Amino acid sequence: MTLWAIVPVKPLRRGKSRLAGSLSEEERAELNQSLLQHTLKTLTRLKDVEQVLVVSRDPQALTIARQHGARTVLEDGQPQLNTALTRATVVAKVYATRGVLILPADLPLISEEDVLTLIERAVDPPVIVIAPDRHGKGTNALLISPAGLIEYDFGDNSFEKHCELAKEAGARLEIVDLPTLGLDLDVPEDLEIIKELEKTITF
Repeated sequence: MTLWAIVPVKPLRRGKSRLAGSLSEEERAELNQSLLQHTLKTLTRLKDVEQVLVVSRDPQALTIARQHGARTVLEDGQPQLNTALTRATVVAKVYATRGVLILPADLPLISEEDVLTLIERAVDPPVIVIAPDRHGKGTNALLISPAGLIEYDFGDNSFEKHCELAKEAGARLEIVDLPTLGLDLDVPEDLEIIKELEKTITF
């Protein structure tokens, strides 16, 4: 049985706009590229992840993905994360018999062990495994088995929304609340937390 990881990526030079007060556009682009590379390296080292699929409207991000052996989907039309993930899932469902793992590319502390924890909790489908952000509002990782069991509802309060969708679908709900999965880089406060840990963290 196979599991595919889907990694949505915003344009590297436009992502993390809320860090504009702390980082220049060039610095944000470099940060976004480092985060993407870290995520791809983490996923591609795991034999439990059959394939990584990157979805983005940024050709540079897709080129980096292919350099790491990932498949790619070019996002077109109006940028809409849930629609893009749905399109990517249609591709993955052809191959991913176990399910799909949605993993944004902005989790600087994520490790192979974190991903394995998510996968280990996804036994006996139908099951939805969710890792909330550190505020308990956003969704920082979402494993769905079987793929397509629920619709995606990323956005405000997505953690609560995905939990409700799991219950409505009659799936077992597993919540993985780990500090390493809970920290995503969105605001300067997050950047300061990372700076404090930079001696032990490698992007």
